[in-house]
Amino acid sequence: MMPFEFRFRTVAVNGIEMNLAEYGHGPLVLLCHGWPEIWYSWRHQLVALAAVGFRAVAPDMRGFGRTTVPDDVAACTILHNVGDMVALVAALGETRAAIVGHDWGAPVAWHAALMRPDVFPAVVAMSVPHRRRGPMPPLEMLRKAGKSDYYYLYFQEQAAEDEFARDAAFTLRCLFHIGFGETPRAEKMSLYVDRAKGFLGPRRDVPLPPWLTESDMAVFADEYRRSGFRGGLSWYRNIDRNWELTAPWQGATIDQPALFIAGANDAVITGSLGKRALDEMDSVVTNLKGKVLIDGAGHWIQQERPEEVNAALIAFLRAHHS
Repeated sequence: MMPFEFRFRTVAVNGIEMNLAEYGHGPLVLLCHGWPEIWYSWRHQLVALAAVGFRAVAPDMRGFGRTTVPDDVAACTILHNVGDMVALVAALGETRAAIVGHDWGAPVAWHAALMRPDVFPAVVAMSVPHRRRGPMPPLEMLRKAGKSDYYYLYFQEQAAEDEFARDAAFTLRCLFHIGFGETPRAEKMSLYVDRAKGFLGPRRDVPLPPWLTESDMAVFADEYRRSGFRGGLSWYRNIDRNWELTAPWQGATIDQPALFIAGANDAVITGSLGKRALDEMDSVVTNLKGKVLIDGAGHWIQQERPEEVNAALIAFLRAHHS
């Protein structure tokens, strides 16, 4: 049983069938999840936004959940994903929407705002700052730096897909546990992969974080048992292709109102590259209204700390998306 009275439907957008959950009435807000998630990671935001007069829509993104999983890896580029969001706004009978993204959904939100400011007049990103386009393809850069064991490169391989699909529940428990802000450092997972051991490491008992119930876990695991992990990993398998496709926006800035939210303990922003991206974000997002860093929180910010996330999100949307 799903919480509250979310409305579920499938709509045709940009050549695929997209599953979505919807709640509330008012100005449209699209909620773009990341990996390895589904629409359900926005359950708290759907309720909170509807309660204050917004129409909140959380799709299963391309390749995830009950949305079409394209056979062709090259059909999961950033352009496809931005195109999905543009088409979704129209399919919902609207011309404009605020767009919100977390993890991989954050680059979708950032690029949607960059490419179609007429459709997306306000943008909120969580966990992943917007970055300048680099001087060379990211995977090529990793290889040249001798970082062939970095997880981006492991995710290009069939071995990653097979490892994750072996036990979807174990995979998801591991990933939610290691990304939680309060998980002890010794239990954090390295982003560098020993191919002999895999990304997840040996089988073991993995506790659920306090913000995730066994019922919540079952929603995620059931979907991934059905869909597998190939669709989501296809996003990683387009990293270099995305770099090539975004060449026309080299040096462009995002100029509409924007907000960034992250956990202060999120590994995405605490490493040297992430911290630099966070510090430099104002130069590529010229109308950034704030960087909300939530003490003690980790990567799964909208699930870990929904009250603080919802308060920041609603205040921003009330000011910039009426």
